[in-house]
Amino acid sequence: MLLPPAFFILCFLFGGGTTTYAAMTTTLHDFRGCAVREFTFVAQKPGCRGLRITTEACWGRCHTWERPVPDPPFIHRHHRVCTYSRIRHLSARLPGCQPNISPLYHYPMALHCHCASCSTLDTECETF
Repeated sequence: MLLPPAFFILCFLFGGGTTTYAAMTTTLHDFRGCAVREFTFVAQKPGCRGLRITTEACWGRCHTWERPVPDPPFIHRHHRVCTYSRIRHLSARLPGCQPNISPLYHYPMALHCHCASCSTLDTECETF
């Protein structure tokens, strides 16, 4: 099953704390596959003010399918998402942190992306 043109999956590795996603203005109407793309988000964690960060993230859509099966769970799923295959770890200093809070915020920069299963151990896969 191919995803509809306005649907895309964006994966972003956890950087510690809360991550707020910025809206992306380009649709996937003509794009097929998985690519590195500039991405801006607000890095936040308790005890600090937020900081707008621009980095490279994975963006795109991957072929996926579902097939009914006669026995529970009655469906066989094969969902792949556009995710990181190579990253560089970066850090930023958040402003206005309380004295007992480290201002460092760690986040990834995508170097290469590919279609693969989304690992919930280190990746948050969001659909928009």
